[in-house]
Amino acid sequence: MPPSIPRHQLISGSRATALGTLASRVLGMLRDMATAAILGLSGGGVMDAFVLAFRIPNTFRRLFGEGALAASYLPVISAELERQPHRAWKLASVLFAHLAGLLLLLVLAGEAVLGVLALAFDSPEIRLFASLAAVMLPYMLLICLAAQASATLHALGHFALPALVPTILNVVWLVAAVAVAPWISPDKAVQAHVLAVAILVAGVLQLAVQIPLLRARGFRFDYDPRAAREKFTLILKAMGPMTVGLMITQINSLIDSLVAWLLSSPSPDGGPISWLGGRLDYPMAQGAVGALYYAERLYQFPLGILGLAVATAIFPLLSRHAARNDQPRFSQDLTLGLRLVLFLGVPASAGLVLLAEPLARLLFQHREFTSQDALRTAKVIAGYSWGVWAYCALPVIVRAYYAQGDRITPIRIGTATVALDFTLNLILIWFMAETGLAISTSIGASLQVVVLAVLFSRRKVPLGWPSLAATSSKTIIATALMSAAAVAAIELLPHSAGLTGRLLDIVIPLAIAVVVYLAAARFLKIRELGLLFAWGAQAK
Repeated sequence: MPPSIPRHQLISGSRATALGTLASRVLGMLRDMATAAILGLSGGGVMDAFVLAFRIPNTFRRLFGEGALAASYLPVISAELERQPHRAWKLASVLFAHLAGLLLLLVLAGEAVLGVLALAFDSPEIRLFASLAAVMLPYMLLICLAAQASATLHALGHFALPALVPTILNVVWLVAAVAVAPWISPDKAVQAHVLAVAILVAGVLQLAVQIPLLRARGFRFDYDPRAAREKFTLILKAMGPMTVGLMITQINSLIDSLVAWLLSSPSPDGGPISWLGGRLDYPMAQGAVGALYYAERLYQFPLGILGLAVATAIFPLLSRHAARNDQPRFSQDLTLGLRLVLFLGVPASAGLVLLAEPLARLLFQHREFTSQDALRTAKVIAGYSWGVWAYCALPVIVRAYYAQGDRITPIRIGTATVALDFTLNLILIWFMAETGLAISTSIGASLQVVVLAVLFSRRKVPLGWPSLAATSSKTIIATALMSAAAVAAIELLPHSAGLTGRLLDIVIPLAIAVVVYLAAARFLKIRELGLLFAWGAQAK
Protein backbone atom coordinates (compact mmCIF):
# COMPACT_ATOMS: atom_id res chain seq x y z
CA MET A 1 0.00 0.00 0.00
CA PRO A 2 1.66 3.27 -1.01
CA PRO A 3 2.65 5.56 1.85
CA SER A 4 0.63 8.40 0.29
CA ILE A 5 -2.69 6.67 0.91
CA PRO A 6 -4.35 8.19 4.01
CA ARG A 7 -5.16 4.77 5.46
CA HIS A 8 -1.52 3.73 5.32
CA GLN A 9 -1.14 0.82 7.72
CA LEU A 10 1.48 2.60 9.79
CA ILE A 11 -0.80 5.58 10.30
CA SER A 12 -4.02 3.64 10.87
CA GLY A 13 -2.34 1.15 13.20
CA SER A 14 -0.65 3.96 15.11
CA ARG A 15 -3.95 5.81 15.44
CA ALA A 16 -5.79 2.77 16.82
CA THR A 17 -3.00 1.99 19.25
CA ALA A 18 -2.59 5.63 20.26
CA LEU A 19 -6.30 6.14 20.98
CA GLY A 20 -6.49 3.02 23.11
CA THR A 21 -3.26 3.95 24.84
CA LEU A 22 -4.56 7.47 25.45
CA ALA A 23 -7.55 6.04 27.31
CA SER A 24 -5.24 3.81 29.32
CA ARG A 25 -2.85 6.64 30.16
CA VAL A 26 -5.64 8.96 31.28
CA LEU A 27 -7.03 6.27 33.57
CA GLY A 28 -3.51 5.49 34.70
CA MET A 29 -3.00 9.10 35.67
CA LEU A 30 -6.25 9.03 37.66
CA ARG A 31 -5.12 5.87 39.44
CA ASP A 32 -1.80 7.53 40.35
CA MET A 33 -3.63 10.58 41.64
CA ALA A 34 -5.75 8.33 43.83
CA THR A 35 -2.66 6.43 45.01
CA ALA A 36 -0.87 9.67 45.85
CA ALA A 37 -3.89 10.83 47.85
CA ILE A 38 -3.79 7.79 50.16
CA LEU A 39 -0.06 6.93 50.28
CA GLY A 40 1.57 10.30 49.55
CA LEU A 41 5.12 10.58 48.23
CA SER A 42 6.58 8.26 50.85
CA GLY A 43 3.88 7.25 53.34
CA GLY A 44 6.52 6.48 55.94
CA GLY A 45 8.26 4.18 53.45
CA VAL A 46 5.09 2.33 52.35
CA MET A 47 4.98 3.95 48.91
CA ASP A 48 8.66 3.21 48.31
CA ALA A 49 8.13 -0.47 49.21
CA PHE A 50 5.01 -0.68 47.05
CA VAL A 51 6.78 0.81 44.01
CA LEU A 52 9.74 -1.57 44.32
CA ALA A 53 7.43 -4.58 44.77
CA PHE A 54 5.37 -3.65 41.71
CA ARG A 55 8.52 -3.26 39.61
CA ILE A 56 9.18 -7.01 39.80
CA PRO A 57 6.14 -8.29 37.83
CA ASN A 58 6.17 -5.13 35.73
CA THR A 59 9.76 -5.81 34.68
CA PHE A 60 8.87 -9.34 33.57
CA ARG A 61 5.88 -7.92 31.69
CA ARG A 62 8.20 -5.69 29.71
CA LEU A 63 10.73 -8.48 29.11
CA PHE A 64 8.57 -11.51 28.34
CA GLY A 65 5.22 -9.89 27.68
CA GLU A 66 5.52 -6.72 25.65
CA GLY A 67 9.23 -7.04 24.97
CA ALA A 68 11.55 -9.79 23.82
CA LEU A 69 9.08 -12.64 23.40
CA ALA A 70 6.44 -10.52 21.66
CA ALA A 71 9.07 -8.94 19.39
CA SER A 72 10.51 -12.32 18.34
CA TYR A 73 7.11 -14.04 18.15
CA LEU A 74 5.23 -11.47 16.06
CA PRO A 75 7.23 -11.75 12.80
CA VAL A 76 7.06 -15.56 12.91
CA ILE A 77 3.35 -15.81 13.69
CA SER A 78 2.61 -13.14 11.04
CA ALA A 79 4.39 -15.20 8.39
CA GLU A 80 2.64 -18.40 9.49
CA LEU A 81 -0.77 -16.74 9.37
CA GLU A 82 -0.14 -15.69 5.78
CA ARG A 83 1.05 -19.14 4.67
CA GLN A 84 -0.56 -21.78 6.89
CA PRO A 85 -3.05 -20.47 9.48
CA HIS A 86 -3.59 -23.91 11.08
CA ARG A 87 0.15 -24.19 11.80
CA ALA A 88 0.08 -20.67 13.24
CA TRP A 89 -2.45 -21.79 15.86
CA LYS A 90 -0.27 -24.78 16.74
CA LEU A 91 2.67 -22.45 17.23
CA ALA A 92 0.61 -20.06 19.35
CA SER A 93 -0.64 -22.94 21.51
CA VAL A 94 2.87 -24.30 22.12
CA LEU A 95 4.13 -20.83 23.00
CA PHE A 96 1.29 -20.16 25.45
CA ALA A 97 1.80 -23.54 27.15
CA HIS A 98 5.58 -23.24 27.50
CA LEU A 99 5.40 -19.62 28.62
CA ALA A 100 2.82 -20.48 31.28
CA GLY A 101 4.98 -23.33 32.58
CA LEU A 102 8.15 -21.23 32.73
CA LEU A 103 6.45 -18.30 34.44
CA LEU A 104 4.74 -20.57 36.96
CA LEU A 105 8.15 -21.94 37.98
CA LEU A 106 9.53 -18.40 38.27
CA VAL A 107 6.57 -17.34 40.42
CA LEU A 108 7.04 -20.29 42.78
CA ALA A 109 10.79 -19.66 43.03
CA GLY A 110 10.19 -15.96 43.63
CA GLU A 111 7.69 -16.64 46.38
CA ALA A 112 10.25 -18.89 48.12
CA VAL A 113 12.96 -16.22 47.88
CA LEU A 114 10.62 -13.55 49.27
CA GLY A 115 9.70 -15.83 52.16
CA VAL A 116 13.36 -16.33 53.04
CA LEU A 117 13.99 -12.59 52.72
CA ALA A 118 11.18 -11.78 55.17
CA LEU A 119 12.50 -14.30 57.69
CA ALA A 120 16.18 -13.43 57.34
CA PHE A 121 15.95 -9.68 57.94
CA ASP A 122 14.48 -8.12 61.04
CA SER A 123 13.49 -4.95 59.20
CA PRO A 124 9.91 -3.61 58.87
CA GLU A 125 10.77 -2.01 55.52
CA ILE A 126 12.13 -5.24 54.02
CA ARG A 127 9.27 -7.32 55.41
CA LEU A 128 6.71 -4.91 53.99
CA PHE A 129 8.42 -5.06 50.61
CA ALA A 130 8.54 -8.87 50.69
CA SER A 131 4.88 -9.12 51.65
CA LEU A 132 3.70 -6.77 48.89
CA ALA A 133 5.92 -8.46 46.31
CA ALA A 134 4.57 -11.90 47.28
CA VAL A 135 1.00 -10.74 46.62
CA MET A 136 1.79 -9.14 43.26
CA LEU A 137 4.24 -11.72 41.87
CA PRO A 138 1.56 -13.95 40.21
CA TYR A 139 0.53 -10.92 38.16
CA MET A 140 3.71 -11.63 36.18
CA LEU A 141 2.23 -14.88 34.86
CA LEU A 142 -1.13 -13.35 33.98
CA ILE A 143 0.07 -10.20 32.28
CA CYS A 144 2.72 -11.99 30.20
CA LEU A 145 0.11 -14.40 28.83
CA ALA A 146 -2.19 -11.44 28.18
CA ALA A 147 0.63 -9.68 26.31
CA GLN A 148 1.14 -12.73 24.06
CA ALA A 149 -2.57 -12.75 23.31
CA SER A 150 -2.22 -9.08 22.33
CA ALA A 151 0.76 -9.86 20.07
CA THR A 152 -1.29 -12.55 18.32
CA LEU A 153 -4.09 -10.04 17.76
CA HIS A 154 -1.54 -7.56 16.35
CA ALA A 155 -0.46 -10.21 13.84
CA LEU A 156 -4.12 -10.58 12.86
CA GLY A 157 -4.39 -6.82 12.30
CA HIS A 158 -6.32 -6.04 15.50
CA PHE A 159 -4.83 -3.11 17.42
CA ALA A 160 -7.79 -1.57 19.27
CA LEU A 161 -8.56 -4.28 21.84
CA PRO A 162 -4.89 -4.90 22.79
CA ALA A 163 -4.48 -1.15 23.27
CA LEU A 164 -7.49 -1.11 25.62
CA VAL A 165 -6.35 -4.09 27.72
CA PRO A 166 -4.12 -1.95 30.02
CA THR A 167 -7.16 0.15 30.95
CA ILE A 168 -8.45 -2.84 32.91
CA LEU A 169 -5.54 -2.62 35.33
CA ASN A 170 -6.05 1.11 35.71
CA VAL A 171 -9.80 0.83 36.33
CA VAL A 172 -9.47 -1.93 38.93
CA TRP A 173 -6.56 -0.16 40.65
CA LEU A 174 -8.46 3.15 40.62
CA VAL A 175 -11.57 1.61 42.20
CA ALA A 176 -9.43 -0.05 44.87
CA ALA A 177 -7.60 3.21 45.68
CA VAL A 178 -10.72 5.38 45.76
CA ALA A 179 -13.36 3.13 47.29
CA VAL A 180 -11.94 -0.11 48.71
CA ALA A 181 -8.63 0.66 50.43
CA PRO A 182 -9.81 3.72 52.44
CA TRP A 183 -12.97 1.81 53.46
CA ILE A 184 -11.05 -1.24 54.72
CA SER A 185 -8.43 0.54 56.82
CA PRO A 186 -6.74 3.92 57.39
CA ASP A 187 -3.41 2.10 57.80
CA LYS A 188 -1.16 2.78 54.78
CA ALA A 189 0.43 -0.68 54.80
CA VAL A 190 -3.01 -2.32 54.70
CA GLN A 191 -4.10 0.02 51.92
CA ALA A 192 -0.99 -0.91 49.91
CA HIS A 193 -1.89 -4.59 50.27
CA VAL A 194 -5.41 -3.86 49.00
CA LEU A 195 -3.89 -2.25 45.90
CA ALA A 196 -1.64 -5.29 45.46
CA VAL A 197 -4.65 -7.64 45.47
CA ALA A 198 -6.43 -5.36 42.97
CA ILE A 199 -3.47 -5.65 40.60
CA LEU A 200 -3.72 -9.44 40.76
CA VAL A 201 -7.47 -9.36 39.98
CA ALA A 202 -6.82 -7.04 37.04
CA GLY A 203 -4.33 -9.54 35.59
CA VAL A 204 -7.01 -12.24 35.44
CA LEU A 205 -9.37 -9.89 33.60
CA GLN A 206 -6.68 -8.66 31.18
CA LEU A 207 -6.10 -12.19 29.97
CA ALA A 208 -9.74 -13.29 29.94
CA VAL A 209 -11.09 -10.36 27.90
CA GLN A 210 -8.96 -11.22 24.84
CA ILE A 211 -9.87 -14.90 24.56
CA PRO A 212 -13.27 -14.40 22.83
CA LEU A 213 -11.75 -12.31 20.01
CA LEU A 214 -8.95 -14.82 19.50
CA ARG A 215 -11.47 -17.63 19.23
CA ALA A 216 -13.62 -15.58 16.88
CA ARG A 217 -10.60 -15.23 14.56
CA GLY A 218 -10.07 -18.99 14.51
CA PHE A 219 -7.72 -19.70 17.42
CA ARG A 220 -8.13 -23.10 19.04
CA PHE A 221 -5.72 -24.51 21.58
CA ASP A 222 -3.85 -27.22 19.64
CA TYR A 223 -0.76 -28.30 21.54
CA ASP A 224 1.51 -30.09 19.06
CA PRO A 225 5.19 -29.53 19.97
CA ARG A 226 6.56 -31.53 17.06
CA ALA A 227 4.59 -29.63 14.43
CA ALA A 228 5.67 -26.26 15.91
CA ARG A 229 9.24 -27.21 16.85
CA GLU A 230 11.03 -25.45 13.98
CA LYS A 231 9.27 -22.11 14.38
CA PHE A 232 9.30 -22.30 18.17
CA THR A 233 13.07 -22.84 18.10
CA LEU A 234 13.40 -19.87 15.76
CA ILE A 235 11.50 -17.70 18.25
CA LEU A 236 13.68 -18.84 21.16
CA LYS A 237 16.89 -18.13 19.24
CA ALA A 238 15.67 -14.64 18.40
CA MET A 239 14.39 -14.08 21.91
CA GLY A 240 17.68 -14.65 23.72
CA PRO A 241 19.57 -11.59 22.49
CA MET A 242 16.38 -9.50 22.62
CA THR A 243 15.87 -10.43 26.27
CA VAL A 244 19.39 -9.33 27.10
CA GLY A 245 18.84 -6.09 25.19
CA LEU A 246 15.58 -5.31 26.95
CA MET A 247 17.02 -6.37 30.29
CA ILE A 248 19.52 -3.55 29.87
CA THR A 249 16.70 -1.00 29.76
CA GLN A 250 14.92 -2.59 32.72
CA ILE A 251 18.16 -2.86 34.67
CA ASN A 252 18.66 0.84 34.05
CA SER A 253 15.27 1.66 35.62
CA LEU A 254 15.86 -0.79 38.46
CA ILE A 255 19.27 0.71 39.18
CA ASP A 256 17.71 4.17 39.43
CA SER A 257 15.15 2.90 41.96
CA LEU A 258 17.69 0.95 43.98
CA VAL A 259 20.07 3.92 44.11
CA ALA A 260 17.16 6.09 45.26
CA TRP A 261 16.17 3.52 47.92
CA LEU A 262 19.69 2.81 49.23
CA LEU A 263 20.84 6.43 49.28
CA SER A 264 17.65 7.96 50.68
CA SER A 265 17.57 8.76 54.36
CA PRO A 266 15.25 6.46 56.35
CA SER A 267 14.50 9.50 58.49
CA PRO A 268 12.62 12.58 57.24
CA ASP A 269 15.36 14.70 58.82
CA GLY A 270 18.22 13.08 56.87
CA GLY A 271 21.48 12.14 58.49
CA PRO A 272 24.76 10.29 57.85
CA ILE A 273 24.94 7.02 55.90
CA SER A 274 25.62 4.41 58.57
CA TRP A 275 26.73 1.64 56.19
CA LEU A 276 29.38 4.00 54.79
CA GLY A 277 30.77 4.66 58.24
CA GLY A 278 28.81 7.87 58.76
CA ARG A 279 31.28 9.91 56.71
CA LEU A 280 28.69 11.17 54.23
CA ASP A 281 25.14 12.39 54.62
CA TYR A 282 22.36 10.85 52.55
CA PRO A 283 22.03 12.77 49.25
CA MET A 284 18.27 12.10 49.07
CA ALA A 285 15.36 12.22 51.49
CA GLN A 286 12.72 9.56 52.11
CA GLY A 287 10.29 9.45 49.20
CA ALA A 288 12.86 9.56 46.38
CA VAL A 289 11.59 6.23 44.99
CA GLY A 290 8.04 7.57 45.03
CA ALA A 291 9.10 10.77 43.25
CA LEU A 292 10.77 8.71 40.52
CA TYR A 293 7.64 6.59 40.14
CA TYR A 294 5.19 9.49 39.83
CA ALA A 295 7.50 11.37 37.46
CA GLU A 296 8.11 8.25 35.38
CA ARG A 297 4.39 7.67 35.06
CA LEU A 298 3.92 11.21 33.79
CA TYR A 299 6.69 11.22 31.19
CA GLN A 300 5.54 7.79 29.99
CA PHE A 301 2.21 9.35 29.05
CA PRO A 302 3.53 10.72 25.73
CA LEU A 303 5.83 7.70 25.36
CA GLY A 304 2.88 5.31 25.37
CA ILE A 305 0.78 7.44 23.04
CA LEU A 306 3.54 8.38 20.60
CA GLY A 307 6.60 6.12 20.70
CA LEU A 308 5.06 2.76 21.52
CA ALA A 309 2.05 3.39 19.28
CA VAL A 310 4.28 4.00 16.25
CA ALA A 311 6.65 1.15 17.20
CA THR A 312 3.76 -1.31 17.63
CA ALA A 313 2.29 -0.44 14.25
CA ILE A 314 5.59 -0.23 12.38
CA PHE A 315 7.15 -3.53 13.51
CA PRO A 316 4.98 -5.93 11.44
CA LEU A 317 5.39 -3.57 8.48
CA LEU A 318 9.20 -3.47 8.73
CA SER A 319 9.30 -7.24 9.26
CA ARG A 320 7.46 -7.81 5.97
CA HIS A 321 9.75 -5.38 4.11
CA ALA A 322 12.80 -7.14 5.52
CA ALA A 323 11.42 -10.57 4.56
CA ARG A 324 11.02 -9.34 0.96
CA ASN A 325 14.38 -7.55 1.05
CA ASP A 326 12.56 -4.38 0.03
CA GLN A 327 15.09 -1.83 1.28
CA PRO A 328 13.51 1.26 -0.33
CA ARG A 329 10.16 0.61 1.39
CA PHE A 330 11.95 -0.28 4.64
CA SER A 331 13.86 3.01 4.57
CA GLN A 332 10.75 4.96 3.60
CA ASP A 333 8.56 3.59 6.38
CA LEU A 334 11.25 3.70 9.09
CA THR A 335 12.07 7.29 8.18
CA LEU A 336 8.38 8.13 8.27
CA GLY A 337 8.04 6.53 11.71
CA LEU A 338 10.98 8.53 13.08
CA ARG A 339 9.62 11.74 11.54
CA LEU A 340 6.26 11.18 13.23
CA VAL A 341 7.98 10.57 16.57
CA LEU A 342 10.12 13.69 16.28
CA PHE A 343 7.19 15.87 15.19
CA LEU A 344 5.21 14.85 18.27
CA GLY A 345 7.98 14.00 20.75
CA VAL A 346 10.01 17.22 20.64
CA PRO A 347 7.10 19.53 21.60
CA ALA A 348 6.00 16.94 24.19
CA SER A 349 9.46 17.20 25.80
CA ALA A 350 9.30 20.99 25.91
CA GLY A 351 5.72 21.04 27.15
CA LEU A 352 6.41 18.68 30.06
CA VAL A 353 9.47 20.67 31.11
CA LEU A 354 7.49 23.92 31.14
CA LEU A 355 4.41 22.52 32.89
CA ALA A 356 6.14 20.11 35.29
CA GLU A 357 5.33 22.04 38.46
CA PRO A 358 1.67 22.92 37.72
CA LEU A 359 1.11 19.33 36.58
CA ALA A 360 2.55 17.92 39.79
CA ARG A 361 0.39 20.27 41.87
CA LEU A 362 -2.79 19.49 39.95
CA LEU A 363 -2.36 15.73 39.67
CA PHE A 364 -0.79 14.72 42.94
CA GLN A 365 -1.09 17.47 45.59
CA HIS A 366 -4.04 16.11 47.56
CA ARG A 367 -4.47 14.87 51.14
CA GLU A 368 -1.27 12.93 52.00
CA PHE A 369 0.69 14.45 49.09
CA THR A 370 2.00 17.85 50.24
CA SER A 371 3.08 20.96 48.32
CA GLN A 372 6.71 20.13 49.11
CA ASP A 373 6.17 16.63 47.70
CA ALA A 374 4.75 18.20 44.54
CA LEU A 375 7.80 20.45 44.15
CA ARG A 376 10.20 17.48 44.53
CA THR A 377 8.22 15.48 41.99
CA ALA A 378 8.09 18.41 39.54
CA LYS A 379 11.88 18.64 39.46
CA VAL A 380 12.12 14.94 38.63
CA ILE A 381 9.42 15.28 35.95
CA ALA A 382 11.41 18.09 34.31
CA GLY A 383 14.59 16.02 34.49
CA TYR A 384 12.98 13.07 32.73
CA SER A 385 11.14 15.27 30.24
CA TRP A 386 14.25 16.49 28.45
CA GLY A 387 14.52 13.00 26.99
CA VAL A 388 10.88 12.34 26.04
CA TRP A 389 11.64 12.63 22.32
CA ALA A 390 14.39 10.02 22.73
CA TYR A 391 12.23 7.64 24.78
CA CYS A 392 9.64 7.81 21.97
CA ALA A 393 12.19 7.21 19.19
CA LEU A 394 14.04 4.39 20.95
CA PRO A 395 11.42 1.60 20.53
CA VAL A 396 11.05 2.52 16.85
CA ILE A 397 14.74 2.32 15.97
CA VAL A 398 15.32 -0.79 18.10
CA ARG A 399 12.50 -2.61 16.31
CA ALA A 400 14.13 -1.67 13.01
CA TYR A 401 17.23 -3.58 14.15
CA TYR A 402 15.06 -6.54 15.17
CA ALA A 403 13.27 -6.55 11.82
CA GLN A 404 16.68 -6.75 10.13
CA GLY A 405 17.65 -9.70 12.34
CA ASP A 406 20.26 -7.72 14.33
CA ARG A 407 19.71 -8.15 18.04
CA ILE A 408 23.31 -7.63 19.14
CA THR A 409 23.93 -3.98 18.28
CA PRO A 410 21.13 -2.66 20.54
CA ILE A 411 22.63 -4.76 23.36
CA ARG A 412 26.09 -3.28 22.93
CA ILE A 413 24.84 0.29 22.78
CA GLY A 414 22.43 -0.36 25.65
CA THR A 415 25.21 -1.77 27.84
CA ALA A 416 27.27 1.34 27.29
CA THR A 417 24.20 3.44 28.13
CA VAL A 418 23.71 1.61 31.45
CA ALA A 419 27.34 2.24 32.38
CA LEU A 420 27.01 5.92 31.48
CA ASP A 421 23.71 6.27 33.35
CA PHE A 422 25.07 4.62 36.50
CA THR A 423 28.17 6.82 36.44
CA LEU A 424 26.07 9.96 36.03
CA ASN A 425 23.75 8.76 38.80
CA LEU A 426 26.60 8.54 41.30
CA ILE A 427 27.83 12.00 40.32
CA LEU A 428 24.63 14.01 39.97
CA ILE A 429 22.70 12.79 43.05
CA TRP A 430 25.08 14.66 45.36
CA PHE A 431 24.20 17.96 43.69
CA MET A 432 20.65 17.39 42.46
CA ALA A 433 19.26 14.55 44.64
CA GLU A 434 16.73 12.37 42.80
CA THR A 435 16.51 14.91 39.95
CA GLY A 436 20.02 13.83 39.02
CA LEU A 437 18.76 10.28 38.42
CA ALA A 438 16.17 11.59 35.96
CA ILE A 439 18.63 13.81 34.09
CA SER A 440 21.06 10.88 33.81
CA THR A 441 18.32 8.85 32.14
CA SER A 442 17.54 11.65 29.67
CA ILE A 443 21.18 12.07 28.68
CA GLY A 444 21.68 8.33 28.24
CA ALA A 445 18.51 7.82 26.16
CA SER A 446 19.32 10.77 23.86
CA LEU A 447 22.81 9.49 23.12
CA GLN A 448 21.50 5.94 22.68
CA VAL A 449 18.98 6.99 20.00
CA VAL A 450 21.49 9.06 18.05
CA VAL A 451 24.14 6.33 18.03
CA LEU A 452 21.64 3.59 17.07
CA ALA A 453 20.20 5.67 14.22
CA VAL A 454 23.61 6.57 12.78
CA LEU A 455 24.88 2.99 12.98
CA PHE A 456 21.68 1.62 11.43
CA SER A 457 21.90 3.99 8.51
CA ARG A 458 25.56 3.14 7.91
CA ARG A 459 25.40 -0.63 8.36
CA LYS A 460 21.82 -1.66 7.51
CA VAL A 461 19.45 0.50 5.50
CA PRO A 462 20.19 4.17 4.74
CA LEU A 463 17.71 6.50 6.40
CA GLY A 464 16.16 9.48 4.67
CA TRP A 465 18.38 12.02 6.41
CA PRO A 466 17.29 15.04 4.32
CA SER A 467 13.64 14.52 5.25
CA LEU A 468 14.59 13.77 8.89
CA ALA A 469 16.68 16.96 9.00
CA ALA A 470 13.85 19.00 7.47
CA THR A 471 11.31 17.66 9.96
CA SER A 472 13.72 18.13 12.89
CA SER A 473 14.67 21.71 12.06
CA LYS A 474 11.10 22.82 11.40
CA THR A 475 9.89 21.03 14.52
CA ILE A 476 12.50 22.76 16.67
CA ILE A 477 11.48 26.15 15.29
CA ALA A 478 7.80 25.44 15.90
CA THR A 479 8.60 24.14 19.40
CA ALA A 480 10.62 27.28 20.22
CA LEU A 481 7.69 29.49 19.20
CA MET A 482 5.32 27.27 21.19
CA SER A 483 7.58 27.44 24.27
CA ALA A 484 7.87 31.23 24.11
CA ALA A 485 4.08 31.53 23.95
CA ALA A 486 3.62 29.10 26.84
CA VAL A 487 6.19 30.90 29.04
CA ALA A 488 4.47 34.23 28.36
CA ALA A 489 1.12 32.72 29.32
CA ILE A 490 2.56 31.23 32.53
CA GLU A 491 4.12 34.55 33.53
CA LEU A 492 1.05 36.68 32.76
CA LEU A 493 -1.56 34.29 34.14
CA PRO A 494 -2.94 35.22 37.59
CA HIS A 495 -2.35 32.18 39.81
CA SER A 496 -4.88 30.79 42.27
CA ALA A 497 -4.40 28.23 45.03
CA GLY A 498 -7.70 26.43 44.45
CA LEU A 499 -8.37 23.44 42.22
CA THR A 500 -9.80 25.67 39.49
CA GLY A 501 -6.70 27.85 39.61
CA ARG A 502 -4.41 24.81 39.35
CA LEU A 503 -6.39 23.54 36.38
CA LEU A 504 -6.22 26.92 34.62
CA ASP A 505 -2.46 27.07 35.25
CA ILE A 506 -2.20 24.07 32.91
CA VAL A 507 -5.12 24.38 30.53
CA ILE A 508 -4.50 27.97 29.40
CA PRO A 509 -0.73 27.66 28.69
CA LEU A 510 -1.29 24.21 27.15
CA ALA A 511 -4.08 25.43 24.87
CA ILE A 512 -1.98 28.39 23.75
CA ALA A 513 1.03 26.12 23.20
CA VAL A 514 -0.96 23.65 21.09
CA VAL A 515 -2.52 26.37 18.93
CA VAL A 516 0.83 28.09 18.37
CA TYR A 517 2.59 24.80 17.58
CA LEU A 518 -0.06 23.68 15.08
CA ALA A 519 -0.15 27.10 13.45
CA ALA A 520 3.64 27.20 13.21
CA ALA A 521 3.72 23.65 11.83
CA ARG A 522 1.21 24.55 9.14
CA PHE A 523 3.03 27.77 8.29
CA LEU A 524 6.33 25.86 8.05
CA LYS A 525 4.58 23.17 5.95
CA ILE A 526 5.63 20.28 8.15
CA ARG A 527 4.27 17.28 6.22
CA GLU A 528 3.61 15.15 9.31
CA LEU A 529 0.86 17.53 10.39
CA GLY A 530 -1.19 16.89 7.26
CA LEU A 531 -0.47 13.17 7.43
CA LEU A 532 -1.68 12.83 11.01
CA PHE A 533 -4.78 14.96 10.55
CA ALA A 534 -5.63 13.63 7.08
CA TRP A 535 -5.35 17.03 5.42
CA GLY A 536 -4.22 15.30 2.27
CA ALA A 537 -0.50 15.81 2.69
CA GLN A 538 1.69 13.06 1.28
CA ALA A 539 4.54 11.37 3.13
CA LYS A 540 7.65 11.30 1.09
